[in-house]
Amino acid sequence: MRVAVITVSDSVVRGERQDSSGAVVAGWVKAKKFELVSTTKCADETVEIVRSLVEACDSDAADLVLTTGGTGLAERDVTPERIRVLALPNFARAALGRGVAGVRGKSLIVNLPGSPSGVRDGLDALDPIVQHACDVLSGKVTEHTPTGGPTGHAGPELAR
Repeated sequence: MRVAVITVSDSVVRGERQDSSGAVVAGWVKAKKFELVSTTKCADETVEIVRSLVEACDSDAADLVLTTGGTGLAERDVTPERIRVLALPNFARAALGRGVAGVRGKSLIVNLPGSPSGVRDGLDALDPIVQHACDVLSGKVTEHTPTGGPTGHAGPELAR
């Protein structure tokens, strides 16, 4: 799986803080033996976030785009809203979603918090499902068994 990491943080972009949450994501990618295709840092600005997401997805270089940061309640934390904005033209009900994950083209986009512990929690939740999700988006999996698992790939966690 090809993974792009985008860190959304004003202080990281200004060099005032190290990108510790992006490092956690990159470490997870390497531990999973996935391919880290890019790491990007951008300010918590709508235009920069959209530009980074579109570039990562539309270049057909990443199956999975993981963002970290910009998901809090502060006025400048706008990352989840960008996912809704990108999805709205094709799916009006996207406005009702919490905006923590989305799809653009064949890329799955997941927003993770900006703290290393929050990133670890999010990655733990993604771990059992992310490969299947990306396989469905890429067309590698097109059929499912009656238990909900992919044909020929149903594991015990999917057969419950």
